[in-house]
Amino acid sequence: MATRSELTAAAAGSDPATGLRAVRALRELAERLEALQVERARDQGWSWQQIAEALDVSRQAAHQKHGRRKG
Repeated sequence: MATRSELTAAAAGSDPATGLRAVRALRELAERLEALQVERARDQGWSWQQIAEALDVSRQAAHQKHGRRKG
């Protein structure tokens, strides 16, 4: 697996095929990290409103995206 700096360099490179694959990998990494931090926030008692404000989205959008991930 490429490191974050390797992915960042590839995403900014001149080869679109490599760059687009790197962008996809970075997007997937960002999604996994967001889900992890939302779960931590909920475990620590954060409200959906607090999470939404941190992510700069609506409370409803935050809840719809992450609300059903944990049983």
